[in-house]
Amino acid sequence: MIDDNDLWILSYYRISEISGALFFGRLARSLKPGPIQHDMTKHFSDEALHAWYWTDCIERLGGKPRKLLEAYQDQYLSAAGMPANLMEVLSLTQVFERRVINQYARHSQVPNLQPEILETLQKIMVDERWHIQWIGDALRDLVPEFGKETIEKTMKRYWQADQEVYEKTLQEHEDRIAHLIQKRS
Repeated sequence: MIDDNDLWILSYYRISEISGALFFGRLARSLKPGPIQHDMTKHFSDEALHAWYWTDCIERLGGKPRKLLEAYQDQYLSAAGMPANLMEVLSLTQVFERRVINQYARHSQVPNLQPEILETLQKIMVDERWHIQWIGDALRDLVPEFGKETIEKTMKRYWQADQEVYEKTLQEHEDRIAHLIQKRS
């Protein structure tokens, strides 16, 4: 059975994966053929599958996904502004993917976590590692076009935006995760 805190967190993960799938799907559709288009299409597919994993997980736990209005990454645009080119999109995505895998790894450490949730977290983290790898490779390939210093400055700007967004949402997440840890220990 799923309680309110589990349902909220898993629904939050689900809506964030849906937002990612929609974003990367639109981007994959607009890119010219090549390695970035190839990997972006796989990334889009992974995000959609992750949304399905969370939907299935919630239902196996006896719940129905909660309709949430805002995903984590929706707040990025107000914190960092709209990315102006592919390098900025990839830099922002790299920062976001690292945040996601860290959050999922942290969640997987909750004592006595339901097997359905742990299994879902572990499946998704395999894909998230690949996302970080392919985006890092793509950013290195863009160094001749944008310059290493520009990419590093862009990454730093998005790290700062991510920190701002994370701090803004941390309180609600921390309260819910603290509740889950307390409940299971």
